[in-house]
Parts: sequence; structure tokens; C-alpha cells
Amino acid sequence: MGEQLIISVGREFGSGGHVIAGALAERFGLPLYDHNLLDEIAEGKNVDGQSLKMYDEKHKNRLFSRKVRGHSTSMEDHVADMQFEFLQKLAGEGKSFVIVGRCAETKLRKYPGLVSIFVLGDEKCKIQRVMERYHLAEDAAKQKMKMADWNRKRYHNYHCAGKWGDSRNYDFSINSSRLGIEKTVDFLEEYIRERQAMVTGQPG
Repeated sequence: MGEQLIISVGREFGSGGHVIAGALAERFGLPLYDHNLLDEIAEGKNVDGQSLKMYDEKHKNRLFSRKVRGHSTSMEDHVADMQFEFLQKLAGEGKSFVIVGRCAETKLRKYPGLVSIFVLGDEKCKIQRVMERYHLAEDAAKQKMKMADWNRKRYHNYHCAGKWGDSRNYDFSINSSRLGIEKTVDFLEEYIRERQAMVTGQPG
């Protein structure tokens, strides 16, 4: 794995994957990238970051997009490509970081410093988390969770050959409902340090 460490975290909605990614970033002293990628991209291109976020991790609307000389006119596609290129640039420069979603387990697969994780959870636990996080009734939480996962799956499977959530596409898949968030972070930290030790030959 060498000195570079890239932790990619895919997640089901309500699984606590984003919280886990943030905790791992803190424990390894790494920057965390999610929608804030677009703030940096926007600054570099001198455009409005909020306008880009409208299209973040969204599948293109076929009614309002088409191909022109082999290039998509879809803003969703443009925003996705900008993020993929930004991540490739960071990784190509040898930077270490934690990235949430954005097909990173596929787009950064060639880098030996990548550790890809997918976080899932029991439906009951996820619904409870969504209810508390967004102050929703149970039925509304279920609907929000279902729609969010559907959008993530659609976006991911459009941009990647491997399927979203398929354990074969990740180094490690874990159900956060089994141990709880904090102990899941502990477990993943140990796993990542063992991965590092295997390459460096130093104790984890």
C-alpha cells in the first residue's frame, strides 16, 4: 500500500456510512471528501459551487440531455466527470484522503493505496436513524431511504461496470447494525492498519 492511503466508503442510506467515513478520516488524520469536492472544483473553475451541487451524485435526465459529437450535454454527467477527474488528480499526486461515494471504489481502483469499504445496515436500524436524523415519521423515513438508495444505485451503475453494493466490488463490506457505529469504526481502523502493515512490513 506504501505511504498513500485512500479510504473509499460506499454506503446505504441510514447505515451511518458518512459518520463512519468522518471518524476514519479523523483517526488517520486525512481530509474527508464528499459534496465538498464541488466547492474545491468550483473555486478552481470560478463557478458557483451551489449550482453544481444540484447535480451531485444524480443520474442524468434523459429528457433534457443528448449526445453532441460523442459528448453528453447532461449537467449530471459533467458534474460526475469533474469529480472523477478531481479524485484522479488527487490520487495521481500521491495524496491520501477519505472519499464518500462518487464511485471511488471503481474510479480509483488502479491505486494500490486504495481500501474500499461498503457500509450497510439492518432496515429497522436504518429507519430509526433516518427518523431521528431528519425528524420524520416511520413511513416518511422508509420512503426517503428507499428513494436515496435507488438514486445512489442508479447513479453508480450508470458510471460503473460493477454493481452498487455488490461485495465483490469492495475490499470489505460491513453491517454497521451489528457492532454499532463506534465499534464498527474500531473494527475498520484495525482492518485498514493491518492492510497497511502487510505492505510496509511494519506492525499495524
